[in-house]
Amino acid sequence: MIVALRSELARFLRTETVGGALLLTAAAIALLWANSPWSESYFTFSDTELAIAPLHLDLTVAEWVEDGLLAVFFFVAGLELKRELVVGELADRKRAALPVIAAVGGVILPAVIAAGIGFGVEGMERGWAIPVATDIAFALAVLALTGSRIPATARVFLLSLAVVDDLIAIVLIAILFTTSIAIGWLLAAAACFLAWALAQHRRLRSPLIYVPLALVAWYALHEAGIHPTLAGVLCGLLTRVRPDADEDEAPATRLEHLFQPISAGVCVPLFALFASGVPLSTAVFGELFTERLALAIMVGLLVGKTLGLFGTSWVAIRLGIAERPAGLGNRDMFALSVLGAIGFTVSLLVAELALANDVAAAELAKAAVLLTSMAASLIGSALLLRRGRAHQARRHAHVAAAHE
Repeated sequence: MIVALRSELARFLRTETVGGALLLTAAAIALLWANSPWSESYFTFSDTELAIAPLHLDLTVAEWVEDGLLAVFFFVAGLELKRELVVGELADRKRAALPVIAAVGGVILPAVIAAGIGFGVEGMERGWAIPVATDIAFALAVLALTGSRIPATARVFLLSLAVVDDLIAIVLIAILFTTSIAIGWLLAAAACFLAWALAQHRRLRSPLIYVPLALVAWYALHEAGIHPTLAGVLCGLLTRVRPDADEDEAPATRLEHLFQPISAGVCVPLFALFASGVPLSTAVFGELFTERLALAIMVGLLVGKTLGLFGTSWVAIRLGIAERPAGLGNRDMFALSVLGAIGFTVSLLVAELALANDVAAAELAKAAVLLTSMAASLIGSALLLRRGRAHQARRHAHVAAAHE
């Protein structure tokens, strides 16, 4: 009975709606806690150091969540991307082209806008990367809640571009926030990834092989000076997605079913809990619309992301480089592009990293991300509901015509 309950809970947590609801709940708790009479306890808990002395890991609770638990989220993202590249929508060159091109455009335009508006502002030499990422869990949750009546190809498109988008963001994190690289530790991490790939090739299945490899790879990247969440992405990308004849499912599918509930139910909500605790005041709200740092993030995320995703998609389709997902029109694509402006998890992570030396600026940046992500979710929801009614009316018209 316990196994059955555990399986049902895992299935429940695998739905985007539930994952998004948990993320939003954790963010709301963080905001309320950080702005309550007990706010000191929130920041004390977040800054409590949990050290592993023999390994020289002196990280706070918030840093353990950011560097450690979030690696699980990126591992699941890596598995999803590998599946899409090999056996999913991205396996077909024409179909793969659209989300990839859209993701690139959705990274470049917000970065250019943010860099332009925030030029000369302290912290923007790396802060331009804050609005470049789409939050997979949040965006898919909004789509599941409000876009159930539009074609299923919308989910595949949004998932594909969000995964590619996050992969680009992870590469940017590795480049921008690596101050110095310890070559020895980098080689140790590379050896772990090579061993992972070899174990997959030899069809080895024991977790006694993969768990130590993942932990050592994470630690080696941390010691090398590279953000350790990259270990999650690389392990996911090195995992097999095609099942052998004697397998019911591929290792990537099995691991995704195992870790996706943990990511959605524990890792991402905990990250939201520790990243979203921004002290809000009338001064902060005033700064959101007067400080160039906040304006750069908000305009870059809402305007740049939407136009970058939709504009590059439209151009690629018009030039014949890519194909529009079946059943979707330009208005559907625009609604999905607005959802792409939801930049929660990775954007908050980049804000933490880019403005680590300026607490006030980091809090302002996170407030800008939270406000813009909420605006994008509300606008995107309204557009999706409207498009859903249009698709439903079209289906009813076809059914009526068939019966005449």
